Amino acid sequence: MARKAKKSTAKAKKVAKAKPKKKVAAAKRAAPKKSSTKIAVVRAAAGTRKFTMGEERIPKAWYNIMADLPVPPPPPLHPGTLQPVGPDDLAPLFPMALIMQEVARDRYIDIPKPVTDIYRMWRPTPLYRATALEKALGTTAKIFYKYEGVSPAGSHKPNTAVPQAFYNRQEGITKLVTETGAGQWGSALAMAGTFFDLHVKVFQVAVSFRQKPYRKALMEVYGAECVSSPSGETNAGRAILAKDPDSNGSLGIAISEAVEVAATNADTKYALGSVLNHVLMHQTVIGQEAIEQMTMAGAYPDIIVGCTGGGSNFAGLTFPFIGAQLRGGKKVRVIAAEPAACPSLTRGKYAYDFGDTAHMTPLVKMHTLGSTFMPPGFHAGGLRYHGMAPLVSHLKELKLIEAEAYKQNECFEAGVLFAKTEGIVPAPEANHAVKGAIEAALRAKRDGTSPTILFGLCGHGHFDMQAYIDYGEGLLEDKSYDEAALQASLDELPRLAAE
Repeated sequence: MARKAKKSTAKAKKVAKAKPKKKVAAAKRAAPKKSSTKIAVVRAAAGTRKFTMGEERIPKAWYNIMADLPVPPPPPLHPGTLQPVGPDDLAPLFPMALIMQEVARDRYIDIPKPVTDIYRMWRPTPLYRATALEKALGTTAKIFYKYEGVSPAGSHKPNTAVPQAFYNRQEGITKLVTETGAGQWGSALAMAGTFFDLHVKVFQVAVSFRQKPYRKALMEVYGAECVSSPSGETNAGRAILAKDPDSNGSLGIAISEAVEVAATNADTKYALGSVLNHVLMHQTVIGQEAIEQMTMAGAYPDIIVGCTGGGSNFAGLTFPFIGAQLRGGKKVRVIAAEPAACPSLTRGKYAYDFGDTAHMTPLVKMHTLGSTFMPPGFHAGGLRYHGMAPLVSHLKELKLIEAEAYKQNECFEAGVLFAKTEGIVPAPEANHAVKGAIEAALRAKRDGTSPTILFGLCGHGHFDMQAYIDYGEGLLEDKSYDEAALQASLDELPRLAAE
C-alpha cells in the first residue's frame, strides 16, 4: 500500500508539473471551436418545441468552473491535521485520475473516447420549449427545459457514473461501493459497473429502500448488490441501529457505510454521485449542450433553475452558463430549488463539516445542516443530504446564485401540472425545479416582464409512482424538520480556528 501511495504521489506531481504550453494546447483542443459550432448549429424554425443535435455535438471535454472563479474555494481539510488534503489522503478511496480532476484548474478536461462512446447511447439530450405549460400558466415568459430522463437509467446520474467506472477499471479496480438516496445514483452506477465489468455494492437509505422497491430491482437487474442503510454490515451502521433500530437512515449514514467498506478493502474503491468537484464537472455536458440548443432556439436564458440536494445536476446545467458570465458574457439569474424539509442552502450554515455522519470523510466548507442532522422521510430521497456541494456553496457566498425552498405538496402539484401539459412525469427531485420555474414564470406574469427561463428536468418519475398515488389520495405530508434537532446538529459543527 505504501509503495502504491508513493507511486500515485509521484504520478500526481508529474501531472501537476506539466508545462503550461501543453495545458493551453489541451484546453484549445477541448474547447468547442466557434467555426464548427456555427456550421453545426442551425437555427430552428419558429414554433419548434424540441431542439436536438447529432452525436457529433456531444461535448469533447468537461467544463471546470474552477478556472473562471474570481476567488478559489476553501480547500478540503484532513480532520486530524486540519491541513489541506493531498493525493495520498484520497488514494484509498478514489483512482488517481479522479483525484487529479478534483484539484484541477484547467478550464477543460478531455473526455476519454470509451466514455464518449457510451454517452452516445443517450447524449445529446433534448431541450424542449414548454409551450403547453406556458399556456396553462398564462405567463409572458418563455420556458425551456433540458431533459435528462432519456438516459437508460432515467436521470442525469450516468453522466458521472460512466467516467467514474471507466477510471476505476483503468486503474485495475474490480469493485465499487457507494450510497444512494432515491436510487437514481445507485441505478446509474450499477449500469456503468456492468459496462466495465465492475461489481457494485450500493447502500440505499432505508426510507427510500422501503418507498422505492423498483429502484432496488433495477440495480439488481444491472447486477449490483443493494443493501438497506443503516445496515448490520458495518461498524457505522451497527452504531446507528444500536441507538435507533427503526432509523430511516440518511445519505450521511449511507456514505459512512460505503466509505468504511472502501477504506477497509484494498480491492474496492468508493464512488460518489454528487458533492465533489469532479462529479459536478462530469455533469457539465448538460449545460454545454444547452448553450448550443438555446442558440438553435434563438434564445438565451435570463433565469436558470435547478433542483439541489448535493448539487450535481444543478451544477451540470448552470456552471457552463455561469462560467460564460464570469468571462464577460450575459448575466443570468440562477436559482437553486431545494426541499423545505432539508434546506441546506436557505437554512444551513456555511462552515467546515464532515460529509458523512460517522466522520470518516475530509472536512469540506459548505452550506450544512450539520453531519448529524436527520432529514424527515419525504419522497425526494435524492435531496435528503445535510450539506451542499462546496463549489455550489461557494458560488452562493459569491452571490452568483440564490436559493429557494419549497414544500413537498406544492412540488408535486407543480409536477402533476407539468405532466398534464408537457406529458413527462418528473422525479420527485425534479419537481422542485419545475416548481421553481413555475414561480419564476408567475412572477414575470405579475410584473409584466417576458424573461426566458431554463430549468433542468433531471429525471423521470416512473419508479416513484407510489409518491404520486399518495399525493393523489391526499396522503402526502409536508414533512418538516425538528428545529431543536437542527440547532443541536449545528451546535456540533467542528470548531476550526482557521474559520
